[in-house]
Amino acid sequence: MADTKKSPKVAAGRKSSSAAWTDEERAAMRERAKEVKAASRRSKPGKADGERDLLDKVAEMDEADRSIAERLHALIKENAPGLTPRTWYGMPAYANDEGKVVCFFTAASKFKDRYASFGFNSAANLDEGNMWPTSFALKKLTSAEEARIIELVKRAAS
Repeated sequence: MADTKKSPKVAAGRKSSSAAWTDEERAAMRERAKEVKAASRRSKPGKADGERDLLDKVAEMDEADRSIAERLHALIKENAPGLTPRTWYGMPAYANDEGKVVCFFTAASKFKDRYASFGFNSAANLDEGNMWPTSFALKKLTSAEEARIIELVKRAAS
């Protein structure tokens, strides 16, 4: 009979790494793998490819998330035209000239949250002293939120 010893962590009652991920997290990782494969197949990926992928994902969202994502897309295209639209873990994102994601949108429905979020990665130029916000909850977009997002996106892309 084969030795069926388990690692000390699993034997001590901890979940295995595969059980630590939710179904939604595993789906996001599969989306990212598809994005990487698709990008490697394209001879020269461009803004049109990324924007088409992004708009396809937005079209799949429920109405509340879709309306926010569509408005964010319009605001970012208008105010930070140097950023390239693409998907990132199956969600809308915008990358700089080096291909690094600067900002991204996560639909509330993606992880069954009560709000959507709009966030920034380390490629964003948002540093303010020793501490600054990198993600914002979004329940809906009013002119006040839009003005703040425009300000942040312009600075992040600079």
